[in-house]
Amino acid sequence: MRIKSFLQFTIAALLLGASLTPVLAADATDSNVAKAQQMIEKAEAARKQAASVDGEWRDTGKIIDEAKAELAKGQVVTAMKLAAEAHKQGVLGYQQAVSQRELKMPSYLHY
Repeated sequence: MRIKSFLQFTIAALLLGASLTPVLAADATDSNVAKAQQMIEKAEAARKQAASVDGEWRDTGKIIDEAKAELAKGQVVTAMKLAAEAHKQGVLGYQQAVSQRELKMPSYLHY
């Protein structure tokens, strides 16, 4: 019984892998590259917005650089994922900085 289940799982995994191969091969189409470039531009804009209120997170710029490098290598899906992460960090960094503008720190934290 266990062997039958294992064989069914293996066959299903192989079929799924075979069906995904054309999607991965078509990864670097012009429309996907353009979309990745747009995502990187949005991430850069979000980073700059966060920096304008001193809310840029430490790794956001590094992630954008990694996304650009992955796009240059033709790894469009990876570049999109990295750009999305950098955009999220930029937006969250901006929100965090704006929300903490009026933060009242206790006197014992001041030097």
